[in-house]
Amino acid sequence: MSTPDVSCVITAGEGGEDALAASLESVLDQSLRAVEALVVLPAGAPAGLRTAAGSAAVRSPDRVRVLDPGTDGVASLRNAGLDAALGTYVLVLDAGERLQRHACRNLWEAGTRTRADLVAGRWSRSTGEGSKEREPSWQQPLFARSRTVARFTEAPELAVRDALVTGFCVRRAALERHALRYDEDLTHSEVLFGPLVAAVVGRIALVRRRIVSGRAAPDAGRDLAGLVEAHRRVCHVLAAQGLAELREERDRSFLLDHLVPLVRTFPERPVAARERVAATAARVLPDVVPERVLLTLPPVERVGVRLLERGDADGVLTAAYALRRRGVVAAPLSVQDDGRVYWQGGPDPVLDVTELGHQYRPFDELKLMNRVTRYEAHGSRVLLAGRLVLPSHTGPAPDGRLTARLEFRVRDGSRAFHAPVDSLRPDATGISWSTGLDVTRLLRPFGPRDTVWDARMVVEDGRTRSVSDLFAAHDLVGPGERSPARPRLGRTTGDTWQPYVTLRDHLALRLEARHRPARTARGLVHYATHFRPARRVRLALRALGRRRDRLHARGFKVAVYRSWLLRLPKRRGSVVFESHMGTCYGDSPRAVHEEVRARGLRLRPVWVHADSTEGFPTDVRLVRRWSWRYLWALARAEYWVDNQGFPQNLDKPSGTTYLQTWHGSAYKRMGFDETRVRLQNTPQRERLQQAVHRFDHFLVRSEHDERTLARAYRLPERTLLRTGYPRNDVLLAARARDEAEGRLPRPALAAELGLPDHRKVVLYAPTFRGRPGTRKRQRLLLDAARFAERFGDTYTLLVRAHYLEAASLPACPPGTVVDVSRHHDVSEILALTDVLVTDYSSIMFDYALLDRPIVLFAPDLDAYAAERGSYFDLREKAPGPVTATEEELFAVLARLKTAETGFQERRTAFAEEFGAYDRGDAARAVVDTVFARHLAPSRTVPTGEAGR
Repeated sequence: MSTPDVSCVITAGEGGEDALAASLESVLDQSLRAVEALVVLPAGAPAGLRTAAGSAAVRSPDRVRVLDPGTDGVASLRNAGLDAALGTYVLVLDAGERLQRHACRNLWEAGTRTRADLVAGRWSRSTGEGSKEREPSWQQPLFARSRTVARFTEAPELAVRDALVTGFCVRRAALERHALRYDEDLTHSEVLFGPLVAAVVGRIALVRRRIVSGRAAPDAGRDLAGLVEAHRRVCHVLAAQGLAELREERDRSFLLDHLVPLVRTFPERPVAARERVAATAARVLPDVVPERVLLTLPPVERVGVRLLERGDADGVLTAAYALRRRGVVAAPLSVQDDGRVYWQGGPDPVLDVTELGHQYRPFDELKLMNRVTRYEAHGSRVLLAGRLVLPSHTGPAPDGRLTARLEFRVRDGSRAFHAPVDSLRPDATGISWSTGLDVTRLLRPFGPRDTVWDARMVVEDGRTRSVSDLFAAHDLVGPGERSPARPRLGRTTGDTWQPYVTLRDHLALRLEARHRPARTARGLVHYATHFRPARRVRLALRALGRRRDRLHARGFKVAVYRSWLLRLPKRRGSVVFESHMGTCYGDSPRAVHEEVRARGLRLRPVWVHADSTEGFPTDVRLVRRWSWRYLWALARAEYWVDNQGFPQNLDKPSGTTYLQTWHGSAYKRMGFDETRVRLQNTPQRERLQQAVHRFDHFLVRSEHDERTLARAYRLPERTLLRTGYPRNDVLLAARARDEAEGRLPRPALAAELGLPDHRKVVLYAPTFRGRPGTRKRQRLLLDAARFAERFGDTYTLLVRAHYLEAASLPACPPGTVVDVSRHHDVSEILALTDVLVTDYSSIMFDYALLDRPIVLFAPDLDAYAAERGSYFDLREKAPGPVTATEEELFAVLARLKTAETGFQERRTAFAEEFGAYDRGDAARAVVDTVFARHLAPSRTVPTGEAGR
């Protein structure tokens, strides 16, 4: 071979022959042929490893060279490979790491095209769970696209993260020019080498392709001292470059990428290993990372690192439980006079866990750590002991009778067995407990299917009860703690209870077959269920199950609906109501229904629900969305009424009148004006148009709706009802009541929500930020905890997430933050709200009718408008102050009267422009128009003229 394009240095060592073979095979299989492999053997390499390397060199003498520098250090082996490399670019692999098929080609082409000295790409590493691999999450933004940077500060993650430990190549001339080699006195020399190269070479090319897979799972506990020293030296490199900000980012990344994962692994390590790691940490960690950087971590993460730094092995184990089970109170908490809450060992700013909000939850709502400290089996008799953590601010009633019982519940079932706890010893920080029980007598499973039982403890004081899972270290129990079992169906179904600790660190018992009769019986059952006739029976049953599932599949239901149900006769007076795809009983469909009921019209209402029927009226027929009863009701209905859209693939029956009340005026572009819709193919756009053509009546509340919604959905003039929204009738009535009687007393809903009269009510109602078909829990842009801390004495914050989303709220002082996302009717919430905070939600158009303050919190206004499109400039027409940061929002709320003064006229103009047709009688006008045939002739209104 002439001068190779790429030299791949493979350090043979850990992993043995198989690892070396995998790495070598990936190099020799490269689509770029001008690639050489340099296998560097350590001095003490076993004979098998030398034989494997020599055989590869014999098979491919022009592509494989074997080096034996006579040294054992990994860094010196790598340097020997760099010295012997002949390629234009040099790449280093640890044994077991594998190149992707086109890795060298991707690197070499990027380097040749850009003349870069350093070319880097993605890599993946083992997760520690079998053969599963995963790329570190921080690689996504770094390698989102292929690009070239003139200096590594343009891609700081190269030094801030361990991006250059593998998956990169360096021009050999640059290595020689800058005398770049691995530090041979450093065990984790690869951590330092990459950032050092990036700091001194010139142009750097980043490729978005994966280069290396098979990197070993990281384990900071193996050589914590070496890892810390490598991190120190990387920080020195950054300091020498005058990059103090990057050094702080590197410190934080070191905590998140190495120390926090190390803390998480403590429950899986034996006691001796935990003590060893903690002792090493106490020696090497102090002063490595500044406290100001440590304070930027979330509370439990920084607590775990602090305890690791102190060498407190048991404390780190406790923090690990809290990390692995979010929301659990894992250690005693102390509440200081200033209200701050500290982990055991405080007060220390790093141990401040106030923001977790545990202090706001009562005893029966807290998830308390109940750690098993003893499990001893003596035949059927088992001795258990443990300790339940108690925070200082709450606990069992001191005058109550304290009792506890152990509960063993079958996995994924409802059967449970209970045993009283013999001894309870409460003190200031917890409850120590111990008990003995006869497992063989207590647990009587049937045998074949109820083989796994989870343990937990129930503590009661006569008034409240606390249920806690039993946590345990993974080395607490083992094969020596077995107990005999006696299933109800006999010992042939199982004969031994084996305790074990689950992946979630919970104590559980598993029924096993250890002795010959049970093993024989299980073998026979396995044979009977797996030999050919049994397999055929199973396959037949699966086929029947698939056919049954098809009967409930939407595609089959749609076919039956179109072919058969649409032929059914209409049921006179039947009305199907649906609000927000069945998620609530509210909005304009509810207002229309209540108007119909108030006027005594002889109609047959049917309400659609998505999941739960809670909150829906009990005196009407309820059907679940997409059920057979739902399709039957739609096919036979004389009227359809909804505010979102019945499923697009369900045709409207002939003779049925469809009232589309819609769910709000538009700021962002809708319908055929959306970029997403314009990019759809023709059949998709035709389906949308056919769905819209089902509308017989479409409610609008202003000329703005006619210019935007009506045009965007290509609605004919005859379908438009200019009545306003029925849901807004209650808002106009509330405004009239305010002007006549004042704001107090508040509606009855305020008492149900626990809203005191002395606090003003702020409603935060952000818009939907996902895409159609997505439902997930969203983190709010507004920090509710910070709001409660700042305004808890003067405001109560109501949070209403979009009906397609759910809000993720932190724990806050009682009465300061209330989640009203599941309340059915938003109009009732608006009526008792003093200030509305929103972004781009259509709720602002409705709330403006109340003539109360509106504040827009829109940190991403420009980006949102560019991505989704808008019908007007929000800053120009806003009915209240537009804020871009939390501080700006808080400043407005702190001086609301002053800040809001200049917006009175703008708010009035806003309500007149976007709610001109809302006059408080929309529900009556809609009923008069749509249900005219069910009214007395004197009470009807000409169709199409309502509200003009």
